[in-house]
Amino acid sequence: MKKIAIIGAGISGLYLANLLERNKTFKYQIFEKKNSIDLTDGYGIQLSVNSIKLLHKVGFNKLNTSNLYFPKKVNFFNARDLKKICDIDLSKFNDQNNFYTTLKRSNLIEFLLSGIPKDKLLFNCDLVDIQNKNRISLCFRNNEIKEFDYLVASDGIYSKTKQILFKKEGLPKYFNAIALRGNIRNFENFDISLYLGPNFHFVIYPINQNKEFNFISIIRKELNQEEVLNKNLFNDDIFIANLLNQISSKSDLNLVNQVEKIRCFPIFVSKKFQIPPSNNIFLTGDAFYSFPPSFAQGASQSIEGANDLFNDLDNNSSNYYKKRILRTKQINFRSKLNHFAFHLSNPFNVFFRNIFLKNLCKNKNFLENYLGKIYNN
Repeated sequence: MKKIAIIGAGISGLYLANLLERNKTFKYQIFEKKNSIDLTDGYGIQLSVNSIKLLHKVGFNKLNTSNLYFPKKVNFFNARDLKKICDIDLSKFNDQNNFYTTLKRSNLIEFLLSGIPKDKLLFNCDLVDIQNKNRISLCFRNNEIKEFDYLVASDGIYSKTKQILFKKEGLPKYFNAIALRGNIRNFENFDISLYLGPNFHFVIYPINQNKEFNFISIIRKELNQEEVLNKNLFNDDIFIANLLNQISSKSDLNLVNQVEKIRCFPIFVSKKFQIPPSNNIFLTGDAFYSFPPSFAQGASQSIEGANDLFNDLDNNSSNYYKKRILRTKQINFRSKLNHFAFHLSNPFNVFFRNIFLKNLCKNKNFLENYLGKIYNN
């Protein structure tokens, strides 16, 4: 029986483990660098129908629906005056059993963990080297060495595995933008509300049936290399407050008094596609490729990628990277286009953008090509 090492206990690695647990063709072990998994994180994620179908394969449909929300629309607003521009009907991409879903990321992680025996997940495992001869030898900081037939790196955008394999080329690049995440209670709109402003946008959406809402804002912000690498900067209360004030001052929505538990993250993206030279090493999730978050497909693509990889291993085929690169290019293009369009600052450009949005949101062919090809694939 072939043995698989999974590096990283994020969405991609845990979903892959759930598929392997139900298959029994392979033995697997998950290695996590941290000493535990934080299940108190209340920040939200969006899951489109493409990933919900895959989650149902591992029992997601049995999850208590009070921990989920099923938004029907994305409503576009001008951040300044809060006037509605247009909306997209998300329910058109649903089917009888699968719905566009929002929830807390921690609830999804908790669900995925519930399908994995505790002895399959090892903590405090800091990978320091990889040797690949007849089999893959993984060397950890505690001097322990373990051998496997396959290695799956799902350890995120800052992937240690990728840095070992590709050295400096494995490092991501700063996207000249920062994400602010927080929570809001008792917001008025129970669909997804997307507010567009000059050099920023923010999104508010419900994450369960208990009137809890997720807040995320993407703000253009040029930083020098020293600032980008300064982790203390992104934990500094004054720096975070200044960013929130920056967007709140350009919106009639009083964010300063509404957003709670706010945190700050620099946005990094992948420089290029990188494929390990060995056919028994795989990258998945953000470790494979990370794109801007402006298309809300990060979690869904982590699940999709893990499913593609499982099928590749199960069928002993070699289509994983070819399929993933094609799919990721589609997502990356849409993410960067959204980021550009959402952040327009020139009033003339904003005026015509809003006209285009109003027309495109009613165009069935555009919606099917831009969203349907992703959501229903």
